Amino acid sequence: MTPTIGLLVIGFAEIFAIMPVAGVISSSLVGAINFILQVGGGFSGFVLGVLFLPMVMFGLHQILTPIHLEMIAKTGSTQLLPILAMAGAGQVGAAIALWLRLRKDKEFVELVKGALPVGILGIGEPLIYGITLPLGRPFITACIGGGIGGAIIGSLGQAGAIAIGPSGLALLPLIANSKWWVYLLGLLGAYIGGFIATYLFGIPKDAKEKADNYGKSVQMETIQPTLRVVTTPEFSSSTIASPLEGNVKELSTIEDEVFSSGMLGKGVAIEPDNGDVVSPVAGVVTTVFPTKHAIGLTSDDGVEILIHIGMDTVGLNGEAFESFVKQNDRVKKGDLLVRADLSKIKAAGLSIITPVVITNSDTYRKIIISHGGKISKGQEIITVKA
Repeated sequence: MTPTIGLLVIGFAEIFAIMPVAGVISSSLVGAINFILQVGGGFSGFVLGVLFLPMVMFGLHQILTPIHLEMIAKTGSTQLLPILAMAGAGQVGAAIALWLRLRKDKEFVELVKGALPVGILGIGEPLIYGITLPLGRPFITACIGGGIGGAIIGSLGQAGAIAIGPSGLALLPLIANSKWWVYLLGLLGAYIGGFIATYLFGIPKDAKEKADNYGKSVQMETIQPTLRVVTTPEFSSSTIASPLEGNVKELSTIEDEVFSSGMLGKGVAIEPDNGDVVSPVAGVVTTVFPTKHAIGLTSDDGVEILIHIGMDTVGLNGEAFESFVKQNDRVKKGDLLVRADLSKIKAAGLSIITPVVITNSDTYRKIIISHGGKISKGQEIITVKA
């Protein structure tokens, strides 16, 4: 019942509270915009150019559609749209300034490169929501650039658009009465205004610091893998011992598709005779699941191994398992890792089949299952060819 009651409360609140308030706000904004348009000139162009994108953020720009349509019906064009289009042009100028000032941050530059072409054509959302708005100050300076472009159009004359929808350069063919040059000057003014305002005042300190440190952090990231490669023993083949005593089955025969499909890597499945799980390699414990039903290890040769005791045993919340190691512990081949109560697992109606998977199988040339049938703990079960 709770979702139904919640839906009813929200529905009534929207009908009797939110919609009336939104109607008052919309009517007030329409009246204010009509007043600004009557004032005309550079002032009205600047105000409309600055305020349009904040209206877009709240979805209030939709109230302008009737004004556009009424203007087109009466005069053949809407003088409002070219001014409002300057808001997106200001975003373009701001993005170019950010590109130059933060050019050391290669990831950010790639983001700008992807958003700029569509921004120039009038699709501003990638620039707004992906670049300027998350940074804060660049969004404000971009709005100022839009105001400058709007002021230019407002000052030079009534440049109207014969249809609504496009923006940016895509709106240029729709400008009426050969006033395309006015619109083009407005675009250039918004580009330049947004660029200068952002370049001088719109760069957040933390973004600049991140860009300045970007090269250093990348250098450290490239050094560390090199060190790891040097310290990792090279091998032509590495053997994995059985962590359990029992019967070996093909991984593809178990019911869980995550394992049987090989999605997690190549390996085997073991139906254990007892619940003692030992380390199949010498290495480090990389993961001990909170429910103790699974454990991950990395051998000294770099082979990553997952041992998952039983199927769907995560639901037992650790009740059938006792762990003898913790994350980052160093282990020798044959060290006891986990003791599982197989009778508890069976009593819960769950399978005790235990996958042993090489999770970084793609790293190696060949994974060979070297044993089938009955097996003892410590007996070779998988061979990895580098």
